[in-house]
Amino acid sequence: MNIEKIKTDLENNKGKVLKFKFNGARNQVEEFSGTIENTYNYVFLVKLDDDNKQIRSFSYTDILTESLEIFTDN
Repeated sequence: MNIEKIKTDLENNKGKVLKFKFNGARNQVEEFSGTIENTYNYVFLVKLDDDNKQIRSFSYTDILTESLEIFTDN
């Protein structure tokens, strides 16, 4: 998988509710659901489906290095 394919896949899933798993520092794992709001050259934005409607940014390399996993219902 390369970054161009990741960008294309994210663009195709823009606006859909997806499940995310983020492997953070010190073995902290965070699971959440949200929608991809926008994609840019180096990052993309995810609007979380929580009461605060937070927006988080991630880089495409987070997916490439498997720090961020995205699950679809397909």
